[in-house]
Amino acid sequence: MPKEKPELSDAMRAKMGRKMPSKNPIRGTKFTIAISSAKGGVGKSTFATNLALALKKVGCKVGLLDADIYGPSIPKMLGIDEKPKSDGEKLEPINKFDIQCMSIGFLADQQTPMIWRGPMVTSAIRTFTQKVNWKNLDFIIVDMPPGTGDTQLTFSQEIKIDGAIIISTPQEVALLDVKRGIKMFDKLGVKILGLIDNMSYFNGDDGKRYNIFGDGGVKKTADEFKKEFLGEIPINPEVGKSSDLGKPLVEENPDHEISKIYIKFAEKIKSNYFNQSN
Repeated sequence: MPKEKPELSDAMRAKMGRKMPSKNPIRGTKFTIAISSAKGGVGKSTFATNLALALKKVGCKVGLLDADIYGPSIPKMLGIDEKPKSDGEKLEPINKFDIQCMSIGFLADQQTPMIWRGPMVTSAIRTFTQKVNWKNLDFIIVDMPPGTGDTQLTFSQEIKIDGAIIISTPQEVALLDVKRGIKMFDKLGVKILGLIDNMSYFNGDDGKRYNIFGDGGVKKTADEFKKEFLGEIPINPEVGKSSDLGKPLVEENPDHEISKIYIKFAEKIKSNYFNQSN
């Protein structure tokens, strides 16, 4: 029988074996929520952006940190094409739709490939968490990159993450990576708030529900790992269209059925965290 591949690289295991440094909150923020998937193409950045805007809609002060160094999406989704200001020591987040935003995409041309080794990625993440002048935020939403690499390890070991939400589509090929992500966060001591079944189904004009990517896989995975299943988000073309135009759906049309789902998530997160802190 072939040996099972390790869930974490040898380098990551070596780092995890060292004495863990004390974890620090991101200055200027109360709670840090990581949005992860371990799999690309499942709508993680769309979820992070719309959740940040939904939290704003329910009265929170919110920041959005695009931690996907190799494939930043937030500049496009928010329609931002300016560079952040700096006093030589700290970067000022860019304000859009009343949320504070930062991304490597603000600092480099969108078509420039980020050909960086791991230490450079780690340095960029430390800059975004330690040298950005985040101001008086209730929540900072962190859009994690796919995979289980240096970005996730740096955040989990050095930054006080208050919870992670894992996004997946129901198909098995996506869930294979999601399971690795769950195990990674569990080993690194990061609380998983729950799993979201994104692009779960499509409601046709005929009134029927079509499970394009399968049915129930995310809930089964949540049950398997004893995590909370947070709910489903159906496929809707308006979500993609609004993101491409730089006007996310929750901001552009808060009364849309999909926007209402995000706002319910935001209300639950706000209630849970503010109740814990009081």
